Amino acid sequence: MIKKTLVKISCLMLLMLPLCIQAQDSLKYDIVVDRNGRGNFRSLQQAIESVRSFRPEGRTTIFIRDGVYKEKIEIPTHICDLRLIGESIDKTIITYDDHANIDKMGTFKSYSFLIRGNDILIENLTIENGSLPLGQAVALHIEGDRIIFRKCRVLGNQDTVYGGKEAARIYFEDCYIEGTTDFIFGPSTCWFERCEIHCKRNSYITAASTPENIEYGFIFNNCNITMTEGVDKVYLGRPWRAYAMTLFLNCNLPKEIRAEGWHNWGNEENEKTARYMEYKNSGEGSNLSKRVQWTKILTDAQAKPYTLEAAMKGCDNWNPLIK
Repeated sequence: MIKKTLVKISCLMLLMLPLCIQAQDSLKYDIVVDRNGRGNFRSLQQAIESVRSFRPEGRTTIFIRDGVYKEKIEIPTHICDLRLIGESIDKTIITYDDHANIDKMGTFKSYSFLIRGNDILIENLTIENGSLPLGQAVALHIEGDRIIFRKCRVLGNQDTVYGGKEAARIYFEDCYIEGTTDFIFGPSTCWFERCEIHCKRNSYITAASTPENIEYGFIFNNCNITMTEGVDKVYLGRPWRAYAMTLFLNCNLPKEIRAEGWHNWGNEENEKTARYMEYKNSGEGSNLSKRVQWTKILTDAQAKPYTLEAAMKGCDNWNPLIK
């Protein structure tokens, strides 16, 4: 009799467990997204659209349970101060598979995830453009300001990450970003801290288009550059527009980085304006003896202005490390 009672209690506890988890989530997060229907929404886009504009209570936090969410996501300009947290980086996946050559949509409509709002924090999430390498295919398109990614994976081929608004500030920390050609590109100010940058083809990592009047473009600090097997000739970058700014400092550059380091995109005029710099990198690919003459190897004194605080402060003294 006691044994049967214990079995019944155990079964009841198992049945109640999802309800307990759901109750705990509702206390910790404003909104829970779950593909299996155990949250407030099954779709992340629906959850985003439910967020009140300029919410008096402040930041809205959305928790996304493990699952593959095949959605083309947009955070519009009127939704700001939003935090998205995935349950696990490898199993919480936002994916879509558009590319530039589908119905002539072009690069800038091919995104899987578009961020237009400001003050967005994304953690523990995979964002993917799952298209075959059939053309430009953006996984992450960012036009908002003060955007933070922590412990995220961004997966794609050509044009994986687009920082699409000049002077917009974007911070990546402990992230994994992969691609083939120009897979980190655009005019935004982006700081990459302790990220793994993975090259899948003999091509170019960056294609900055930093405006002339913007001091900071793409800055990689303490990052590790890695290669798919068989890849052996990779450029650090080429200027998508004149005055492109990119800096690698304290990074590990493997032997597969080309000795010349940088490419002028077939235009010698770019050599006069491109702001390409390196400082205290390590690894076989950091050998500077055959670098192009128009790159700048910073001294200790010249490197001092290139700090996270300086690059991110703007006119409001924003610091992504201050919560």
